[in-house]
Amino acid sequence: MERKIRAYKNYFTDFISSISELEARKVFYVLDMLKMQERLSAKFVKHIEDGLFELRAEHGGNIFRVFFIFDEGNIVLLFNGFQKKSQKTPRKEIEQAKKLKNEYYAEKGK
Repeated sequence: MERKIRAYKNYFTDFISSISELEARKVFYVLDMLKMQERLSAKFVKHIEDGLFELRAEHGGNIFRVFFIFDEGNIVLLFNGFQKKSQKTPRKEIEQAKKLKNEYYAEKGK
């Protein structure tokens, strides 16, 4: 099994270009695991709410999060990403990801 990964608009590419090459490599490492494995531990993937998931990568003491959804069983769609600076995922980031998820489904339905 291998899932396809598709980025929605430019949110993910903007995020990945804002971090260092080594940090980006770690994010892509976790994405590759997500592509190939049925389930990943909560260290790498966490369900947030309403079908919204958080990909988790850590490099050099910095923690990075990328929101995604599963669509049609095998396609992973990436939304906004951010560097996490607190224990809890900021509500503002979750709300932004939910907004993008709704926007994606609205555009897909056209």
